[in-house]
Amino acid sequence: MTENAEHTGVDRRRFLAFLVAAPTLTVAVQLDTPGTAAAVPLPEPPDLGDVLNLAALPTSHLLTLKVAEDGTVDFWLPRAEVGQGLTTAVAMLVAEELDTALDTVRVHLDKARPELLFNQLTGSSNSIRSLYRPVRTAAAAARQRLAWAAALRWGTEQAQVTTRDGRAFLADGRSVAYGELAREASTDRSAEQPLALKPRAEHRLIGSPTSRIDARALVTGRQQYTLDLDIPGAKPAMVRRPPTIRGSVRRVRNATAVEAMPGVLAVTAIPTGVAVVAETFGQALAGKEALDVEWGPGPVDELSDDSLRAKLRGAVAQGLPPLLGRYVDAEFDFAPVSHAPLETNCAVADVRAARATVWAPAQSPIAARKAVADAIGLPDALVDFHVVQAGGSFGRRLFHDAAIEAAQVSKAVRRPVRLMWSRIDDMRHGRMRPPTHHKLRAVHAGGALLSFRHRMASVAMDVRHGFGDAITAGLTGLPLVGETTAQAMFALSVRSPYDMGATRQTLTEVPLKLHTGSWRSVFSGTGRAAEEMFVDEIAERLGQDPVAFRRARLRTAAQRAVLDKAAAGWGRELPDGWAQGVAFHEEYRSRTACVVDLDATDPKAPRVMRAVIAVDAGRAVNPRGIEAQMLGGLTDAIATTLRAGLHFDKGLPLEGSYSQFHYARQRNSPNEAKVHVLDGGPDAEPGGIGELGVPAPVAAIANAYARATGRRPRSFPVDSSIDFEPFPR
Repeated sequence: MTENAEHTGVDRRRFLAFLVAAPTLTVAVQLDTPGTAAAVPLPEPPDLGDVLNLAALPTSHLLTLKVAEDGTVDFWLPRAEVGQGLTTAVAMLVAEELDTALDTVRVHLDKARPELLFNQLTGSSNSIRSLYRPVRTAAAAARQRLAWAAALRWGTEQAQVTTRDGRAFLADGRSVAYGELAREASTDRSAEQPLALKPRAEHRLIGSPTSRIDARALVTGRQQYTLDLDIPGAKPAMVRRPPTIRGSVRRVRNATAVEAMPGVLAVTAIPTGVAVVAETFGQALAGKEALDVEWGPGPVDELSDDSLRAKLRGAVAQGLPPLLGRYVDAEFDFAPVSHAPLETNCAVADVRAARATVWAPAQSPIAARKAVADAIGLPDALVDFHVVQAGGSFGRRLFHDAAIEAAQVSKAVRRPVRLMWSRIDDMRHGRMRPPTHHKLRAVHAGGALLSFRHRMASVAMDVRHGFGDAITAGLTGLPLVGETTAQAMFALSVRSPYDMGATRQTLTEVPLKLHTGSWRSVFSGTGRAAEEMFVDEIAERLGQDPVAFRRARLRTAAQRAVLDKAAAGWGRELPDGWAQGVAFHEEYRSRTACVVDLDATDPKAPRVMRAVIAVDAGRAVNPRGIEAQMLGGLTDAIATTLRAGLHFDKGLPLEGSYSQFHYARQRNSPNEAKVHVLDGGPDAEPGGIGELGVPAPVAAIANAYARATGRRPRSFPVDSSIDFEPFPR
């Protein structure tokens, strides 16, 4: 069945749908490959999401949808649900095209499948972008098969059958439920008819604000996460970790004594520390705390905040002043930031002599499966890796250290284990957004901008997960390949949306062996935020209003529409000590603007009182989900701009809890926050949203602080003085 597609713009992908041998209706989709390469040009210029979507295209056919005899619909999703609401958006796509109720659709997270080359990575805001048509094709094919089965039952033409609410209808009033047709529809006794996706005008779910399908399970505690799984015989395990990052185990002095403690079943050393397996997590925790370990040094044992900042600042130079024109210079520093998801790092593993099974939240399950197999010395084919819904991620689940550790411990103690990281370990030994330093310069003459230059220095970003598959994960483990990958990610994600003359942005990575990883975005979270702060400085130097300056230099009407919507209340009167701040960001074929009102009456305790965000993400599948993503980005921006950041001392972050990390609390939230989701137009395809929401609010808050206090912040978080007693190492 071929798609008689609605308008696709530059996206001319065509998919086939076909039956899968099964007792009830099961369909899959397949790319119509002839001529595909010529038919799918990359947009000019492409972004990181475009590249990943194109790479995933050859395996986009590996989707499966099943209609059961009770009318329920099962769909296997080759992505991870980490709290972003993806399963809800996908369920909406299925229900829309299948003409059934949303509550009949069940979305399952697919396990690691190496045949899904480049197509099982949850990242770069590409999930809905890449799945939008394939998922709808599978559902539309199922709808057509059910209509065909109804026509066959009634002895009429398929064109006489309509569908809605999970039933097939004839004009004379006869109807039949999908479940009753599932077996008949699974047979192949008729020539296929052309397959047409619903036109936008007929959408009843897509584009409608919809609550999450897992909301009740989440708030009642019924949602199952990794450590909720009932895996027979799996015993709790925790790991004692070194007092510095990447330290090593030399010897355990009291392993026998710890093994004799109540409930302790085993003590075993693994490359990242010493594991204790026990009957309960309390006993495992007590055992690991009682361990007496001689530790070897790590590669950054002497690293402190001052030395880290000095290395970054020394990695890039501002350059000599220009010979022609006047110039504006600025520098910014951003502290490292913990991902700090509510669910700490965890995994369940059952390693046998000739087979292993692992359960864990994972954004790159193919790479995770490969890494686990390598760590325990089994062929990849003998490892089953099951993806479990995560209790938060922000990029943390791109890394699979807990799964590797659980497998190593299970192999060593010869029993299934349920491994959990403590909160302290998750913050100190987990992943972090790398610290960065930024040098920016703009040259102007006669009120016109001649050039814009941004030099960004960052601790090397760990991209060893590759693009989610075993091939690129293996390649990016090589230093030069990893550096090239990071440079490509920077070039495809950090771009100025403005016409500011000759523009150049460069990345220099400092090769420190910290546990780094992308946090809410790859490089734009600090890169574009720094640029938007600098734009305010340029506007001030040229004597122009920040909003008017941006509007005059944005390149498209869609960009200006977003800015205009967010800035509708710009310039309104505010109390003394308050000010407004504005910023704009565009990435992944989406764009957003943010305006905040900041109370800095006490400069040491500023608070965002009001925030207005406008966002154009193309075709909005679930506007309520987009709103939630943008509010989450706002909260992250409030936290990391004003208070939250990691502090290094002798090779280890000092922060070991939420209280020490100073993430935003309810009292830090604005009294008023409004998100306007703009319509991307009748021909729009979905844009990316997961990584869009942080850069603009970060810069808007910093710009408001500068306007309110008369002092431009150069180092973030603004309040970097942390008064607390750190946990012992």
